[in-house]
Amino acid sequence: MSPLQLLREAEALADQLTAWRRDLHQHPELGFHEQRTASIVAQSLRDLGLEVQTGIADTGVVAVVEGVRPGRTVMLRWDMDALPIQEATGAPYASTQPGVMHACGHDGHVAIGLGVARVLCSRREDLRGRVKLVFQPAEEGLGGAERMIAAGVLENPSPDVALGVHLWNSRPVGWVGIGDGPVMAGAEMLEIEILGKGGHGAAPQQARDPVPAAAQVISALQTIVSRNLDPRAAAVVSITQVRAGEAFNVIPDRAMLRGTIRTFDLDVRETVLHRVTEVASGVAAALGCTARVQLTPLTPPVVNEPAVAARVRQVAIRVFPGVVLDETERSMISEDMAYFLQAVPGCFVLIGSADPARGLDAPHHNPKFDFDEAALPHAVALLVSATFNLLGET
Repeated sequence: MSPLQLLREAEALADQLTAWRRDLHQHPELGFHEQRTASIVAQSLRDLGLEVQTGIADTGVVAVVEGVRPGRTVMLRWDMDALPIQEATGAPYASTQPGVMHACGHDGHVAIGLGVARVLCSRREDLRGRVKLVFQPAEEGLGGAERMIAAGVLENPSPDVALGVHLWNSRPVGWVGIGDGPVMAGAEMLEIEILGKGGHGAAPQQARDPVPAAAQVISALQTIVSRNLDPRAAAVVSITQVRAGEAFNVIPDRAMLRGTIRTFDLDVRETVLHRVTEVASGVAAALGCTARVQLTPLTPPVVNEPAVAARVRQVAIRVFPGVVLDETERSMISEDMAYFLQAVPGCFVLIGSADPARGLDAPHHNPKFDFDEAALPHAVALLVSATFNLLGET
């Protein structure tokens, strides 16, 4: 069985993959509410003769494809949730749910997972070991991976290796990113409450205004990366929300800042978190205010095991002889696949999905996000081929 043969089998599913994806795109569901999506996944897996577990972490779905011979266990994971964004693509398959859309490609990921399941089930006689199929809810900052792990998804059977995939709209179809070590950043949520003293806007001397303090804090936080880190290190500190006051002529007594911190390295992370608290507290105090800083961890970095990544890269070359293979791509975007890869050695693969000529290159989490569906069979072929390779078949 050659990887090129598996590619042809995946390409034969192109129409079905597109149909799955477009149906899911029209009916997006937010994290832990993926009832319709989960039911489609579960029924599709049952139709393949698989025993299916549902309701894991509310809406997660798991099934195991057993080979005819004993061997290792490979876990494949796909996320299912959409985002609270009003779609603006104008596509004929656009979301029918106001204020909710698949703006990150998870509809495509589910379609890929169903395609992988179909190909694997058709080749059970070639399968040594087993493949655990995991469809995860609530990847978008809601802790879906952690809850699935707490519910025992890494047990009975326990995987020896884990693979995941993400459609990647900053790169064209035909590009594949498979790096070693950290490939996506760890993330924290940052909240800073600046407390002052309210008063009349015409008498600022009687108040301690938290608004200019907030402005100075925002500016000062930007010096952490440029002045406290080695220039070769990578980190992001972004303030994305600012709230203060209710009336034009009233100095408020507090201002709230929210944002995100992204890092790859644990030492860099500790430096950034420490300095955020120091800078916010010090600047606020200098302007007569007080800062309360709350840092909430969201995900660790996504870290690829080099030995696994090397094998998947070799598979990619064999499946796609003309592939643009990138070993250096790293992103400050976070992904809770990180929790699975903390527990199980594995690899997270980025699959180019953009077609700028057709306008299919809007960034992730954008109201106009859409992707080239030609990437779907590519992802199916790569994951199936990599699975067989890791089980010792090719």
